[in-house]
Amino acid sequence: MTDNQNLLAEQRRALILDEVRRRGGVRVNELTRRLNVSDMTIRRDLDALARQGMVAKVHGGAVPVVEASTHEPGFAAKSVLEPSAKDDIARAAAALVAPGTAIALSGGTTTFALARHLLDVPDLTVVTNSVRVADVFHEAQSAGAGGESRRGAATVVLTGGVRTPSDALVGPVADRAVRSLHFDLLFLGVHGVSVEAGLSTPNLAEAETNRCLMRSARRVVLVADHTKWGTVGLSSFGDLGEVDTWVTDRGLPAEVRAEVAEHLPGVVVAGEEPA
Repeated sequence: MTDNQNLLAEQRRALILDEVRRRGGVRVNELTRRLNVSDMTIRRDLDALARQGMVAKVHGGAVPVVEASTHEPGFAAKSVLEPSAKDDIARAAAALVAPGTAIALSGGTTTFALARHLLDVPDLTVVTNSVRVADVFHEAQSAGAGGESRRGAATVVLTGGVRTPSDALVGPVADRAVRSLHFDLLFLGVHGVSVEAGLSTPNLAEAETNRCLMRSARRVVLVADHTKWGTVGLSSFGDLGEVDTWVTDRGLPAEVRAEVAEHLPGVVVAGEEPA
């Protein structure tokens, strides 16, 4: 009888670990329903997995300890990852932008791709803490005839700050600049997304600047491909419930889309017709 109980516990913990890694986090109440066991049993399972270093316990559940990243890749390293998915996301996100609006773009390779799709949207005011994003608009303007700005070209506001490996400007200077502004839409890149940890990044200063961007925006649009799901960076800066729309790609599994839809109003899958 004891052997059978141990086997069942091992099987149950293996299932829990698989859920944590696949979804980026689990809740105790979800596991009790799914596995048809008591709250106390699940908590003992999570305690056992945490002692083995397999998960990190958080309030009400657990997240994958192996994904808690403190490494911040450089812009060039990230730019070669999922380029077609990022371009699809950028094209879909650009369709959300109306001429003459004030928008913000955070740092990241997906927002960089988005900037290129926004060049033909007239009369935008673009706030960004990304050197790369600002360069996209400035280079397009300087390419005009005789070096003159194109008619209807975007007005770009680049925050100051300390430059990160991903070419974002962060820190107190950037934070003060962002707090003084208000914009209609924020397009937010992210290092990782999960239900339990929310939106996260390896860079503590970038996390605070992203918080400021979110507070200054009327609507928040997350632009992130499927590989970001389940990744947890060192610092969380927002919950899924603070996002209005997530624009992602077709690589995000259907069950994850359904789960995410429980936490935020809209999920747009680039390349798919709306249901």
